[in-house]
Amino acid sequence: MSAVPQPPLEARLEPLTIDRLERLCAVEESAYTHPWTRANFIDSLHAGYHCQLLMGGDQLIGYFVAMKGVDEVHLLNLTVAPAYQRQGWAPMLLEALAGWSRGQGAQWLWLEVRAANARALAIYERAGFRRVGVRKGYYPALDNQREDAIVMSLLLNESPTAWGQLG
Repeated sequence: MSAVPQPPLEARLEPLTIDRLERLCAVEESAYTHPWTRANFIDSLHAGYHCQLLMGGDQLIGYFVAMKGVDEVHLLNLTVAPAYQRQGWAPMLLEALAGWSRGQGAQWLWLEVRAANARALAIYERAGFRRVGVRKGYYPALDNQREDAIVMSLLLNESPTAWGQLG
């Protein structure tokens, strides 16, 4: 039985760099049945996407990759290492991303999440995201199947009552 890592006393965000890809890819592969590849992360870096690592000491707790648009940011990948899940790190990463997005002048934060990923859906909904659509067959799944994605968005610069004005 392996020891459960102790939660770090403090954590910090640092930019993803090429020399940290090996560690990040190990976390990605441990967290997903269909992980992003090293090439996906390299492409994200080369495209100038916002790629941040959440570090606790020398431990990689989690990370996110986001793409800035004209008045929006699209979250492409948010992952917490399995050893650190259910400790509140995902909401912290989301808040950091929302703060950065507001600083970039974004009005909206968008994402897709696997329809079957109830834990992630709950985290996003607690953070204020709303379900706004479904992308049929968006994700690869086991046995050459496809899984739907739930499209979610968060209005960044308005009060929660502004949602009522949208529709």
